[in-house]
Amino acid sequence: MTRGPRLFSILRQGPYLIASVHTALDDSQLVRFQQDLVELIGRKRARGVVIDVAALDVLDSFATRTLRDMGEMARLRGAITVIVGIQPEVAFAMVRLGMDTGTVSTALDLEEGLAFLDQATSTVRLG
Repeated sequence: MTRGPRLFSILRQGPYLIASVHTALDDSQLVRFQQDLVELIGRKRARGVVIDVAALDVLDSFATRTLRDMGEMARLRGAITVIVGIQPEVAFAMVRLGMDTGTVSTALDLEEGLAFLDQATSTVRLG
């Protein structure tokens, strides 16, 4: 397990977790982020997760795959995930390199991400 300060934060906002990445993470820090988030989903009984990557100016293939995996793990734990804040240059590079977020939804920013979760979780409850 990686020691040292966390370069990310995970906060509870009602039934959701807001996970913000503050700076570029190396592979071991990404794994720590993933483990912490998946564990907190169960402990906090989160219904949705917003992963905010607005501070990142690069998303490599490992980071992209890890984010995609986090969304799938969250789904298996009963939470819907949305990734927000992908910078225009990052989106451009991801498309050019053939990387995507798979089935994990994206939104422009935190506000839109929370609105997405409100709609998605109300649909799940009704369905």
